[in-house]
Amino acid sequence: MTSASPGEGKSFVCANLGVIMAHGVDQHALLVDCDLRRPSLAQFFGIESAGAGLVDHLRDGTDISSLIVKTGIDRLSLIPAGAPPDNPSELLASQGMSNLIKEVVDRYDDRFIILDSPPAQAASETAVLAQHVDKVVLVVRWGGSGREQVKKLVEQIGSEKILGVVFNAFEMNIIDKRLQDEGYYKYYSDEY
Repeated sequence: MTSASPGEGKSFVCANLGVIMAHGVDQHALLVDCDLRRPSLAQFFGIESAGAGLVDHLRDGTDISSLIVKTGIDRLSLIPAGAPPDNPSELLASQGMSNLIKEVVDRYDDRFIILDSPPAQAASETAVLAQHVDKVVLVVRWGGSGREQVKKLVEQIGSEKILGVVFNAFEMNIIDKRLQDEGYYKYYSDEY
């Protein structure tokens, strides 16, 4: 999960996607907060963000299983980012990160693994992380990143890796508002 610019809502969408996946029949989800500069996933679930996390595994070799925390939602767990490091690009581009992704995929084959990546304009490691995942979801905020920024991000990641785009914070126009207030059928029955 990534965005072109900061403030697009990618972590919010990532957290919600994890919740949705965990509510599926026999589905589990593991969120990994890879936004080491501005981690926020732990905060969404009321988890102490100053605890150990991904940084500790990449820097010190802390065992992954000791970093996984419960979110309070059945079948949804999280590897928080940990304390922001001095060298986030080096850590996320390291062989350790590549090994971590392989390990969680192999160890937890019953789970969707969802990485919350930093925004591409703010961090170079987004392209590196994209090489290690099956698919990428882009989050674009209504009125946020422009078409050219999104196009550049798609080219950087590779269009074959893009699973889809989530348009966040959409502003309704007058017709959308009327449909929401009155309902689809009432709107059309009044018109005809």
